Amino acid sequence: MKKILFLLLFLISGIVFSQGKYITKKGTISFEASVPSFEEVKAKNSTVTAILNTDNGEIAALALIKGFRFKNALMEEHFNENYIESDDYPKATFKGVLVNFDKDNIQKEYTIKGTLSLHGKSKEIQTKGELTQEGNTISISSTFITKPEDFDIKIPSIVSKKIADDISVSLNFILTKK
Repeated sequence: MKKILFLLLFLISGIVFSQGKYITKKGTISFEASVPSFEEVKAKNSTVTAILNTDNGEIAALALIKGFRFKNALMEEHFNENYIESDDYPKATFKGVLVNFDKDNIQKEYTIKGTLSLHGKSKEIQTKGELTQEGNTISISSTFITKPEDFDIKIPSIVSKKIADDISVSLNFILTKK
């Protein structure tokens, strides 16, 4: 009985580890919500975890909100405390798929489709993403537009003219084979 159980566990672990998983814990997500004539509203998080399954094109990412860094410390404080409320909503996640993914032809532009969850709300996102492969490394880059109201993020009227209605979000993941 022990031999059968051991063999079964060995086969299952072999299947799990043989899958084409690529991962990073140093992915980058940045956003910009600047308006001309006002102070730059821009932040970057370089500690994003992302995983890509090249067997089926599934992709997932996790960013801790307090990982976003601004040039202005006061702006970062307001972002975390007043807008994103990062103590209550500490992370942003994305779970989706590269549409019509072809593991034999990774180097091309794909449609990325999935669900972005932020500030306790989820929104379906669809954007283009460029994939390149070099050895055991796959790079993914993409840019998309979102709005604060998509995630019930309230911008006080006193600063609403200083923050863009459309927020440009960029991502760059360099994933290595797991």
